[in-house]
Amino acid sequence: MKLTELLAEVSYTCLQGELEKEILDLVYDSRKAGESSLFVCISGAVRDGHEFAAEVCEKGATALIVEKNVDVAEDVTVLKVENSRLALAQLSAAWFGYPARELKTIGITGTKGKTTTTYMVKSILEQSGFKTGLIGTIETIIGDKHIPASNTTPESYIVQKTFREMAAAGCEAVVMEVSSQGLMLHRVGGFVFDYGIFTNLEPDHIGPNEHKDMEDYISCKAMLFQQCRQGIFNCDSEYFEQVIKGHTCAVETLGFSEKADLRAENTRLLKKPGYLGVAYDVKGLADFHVEIDIPGKFSVYNSLTAIAICRHFGVKEETIRHALNEVRVKGRVELVPISDKFTLMIDYAHNAMALESLLGTLREYQPKRLVCLFGCGGNRSKLRRFEMGEISSKMADLTVVTSDNPRDEEPQAILDDIITGVKKGPGKYVAIIDRKEAIKYCIDNAQEDDVIVLAGKGHEDYQEIKGKKYRMDERELIQDILAGR
Repeated sequence: MKLTELLAEVSYTCLQGELEKEILDLVYDSRKAGESSLFVCISGAVRDGHEFAAEVCEKGATALIVEKNVDVAEDVTVLKVENSRLALAQLSAAWFGYPARELKTIGITGTKGKTTTTYMVKSILEQSGFKTGLIGTIETIIGDKHIPASNTTPESYIVQKTFREMAAAGCEAVVMEVSSQGLMLHRVGGFVFDYGIFTNLEPDHIGPNEHKDMEDYISCKAMLFQQCRQGIFNCDSEYFEQVIKGHTCAVETLGFSEKADLRAENTRLLKKPGYLGVAYDVKGLADFHVEIDIPGKFSVYNSLTAIAICRHFGVKEETIRHALNEVRVKGRVELVPISDKFTLMIDYAHNAMALESLLGTLREYQPKRLVCLFGCGGNRSKLRRFEMGEISSKMADLTVVTSDNPRDEEPQAILDDIITGVKKGPGKYVAIIDRKEAIKYCIDNAQEDDVIVLAGKGHEDYQEIKGKKYRMDERELIQDILAGR
């Protein structure tokens, strides 16, 4: 591809060299630089791509995208941009032939609910005949191909490459989770979303390696709504007005509020042995009844969001109801039906905020006992351990403290930290370091009408110990326990 074609949507200043060059590869990893490649110098958290300018030219790179001045041979084309990450996104879109233009693109942002909502949308659209790709925290799905995820929102080059693969596989739409980091680092730059969705916002991801404060977090989320045609917002959120500020999209709202364009009314909890769910009526822009077997108020928001999106695709109400009743999301309040006596579920809640929300939701179902099993990861903040221990002790009747991903720490030391927090609350607790044995204890000692939640691992199918990952899927552990293995 000609360099000039790649640069069609990039604002740049040519510092040296010719523009009429044939480019054989677009790279941003210096190890992958080769003959006639265009190398994008990105200033990363660990290394600065500008440090490798001379090295990639020796490997054959004939053009560089830079933010800073570099010293390379005169025959190398050097193009200076304001933001090389944004340039990478724009270049990637051009490199793969602008695949987003061949798909209906749906981007979902918010602190919670992104993962579940993406699967709901995919389920509804596919049952309506729209082949739909998915990019998210758990995996990327292209037809029958499932690719485990390493980031909620991949690098822009990977996003565009994935879009191209989806279009080639016959996908008509793609639904993806859009993280604040992904927006801040321009991973979804280079195209305009057809639909941008705001679920909710809570004070998460604030810290030295993420967002400096809540204002920065909100401003990053708001970027999506200057990059989409149709915005769909949860107007119940206290941050709604801040997120919508500066939007350039059409606006549609959802929530419990009477002001919402699409509303949930007459919500009621559904409960029977081994089953927790929720039912409600959709009002406003649509009018029908919904029942889903995923518990809690947040499930109403997630499903209502999916309905709001799929309504724009002309999906029939009966299809929506059927798809929502069938959708399952691995590790997100995932019911494991092993008994009519008690309810067992797996959830990814792995910090204090998520655990508090989960246990609060389950408390609403008035179980005889609420049992919470969890551990905490090694090489991470001790404060999280104290907080999660205290929250579980205050909200659950029984806390079962066990191991998660100890990494380089001693598992018992992590358990001791959690127990320090547990002792601040009134709940009973037991400590069983082996996770399988801890799960077995919960099952063997379950009482009639108990709700047992295995928290922290969710969709993860491994345990990380001393730098090595070992296979450990809680679903398999449960089956082994039931089979007496």
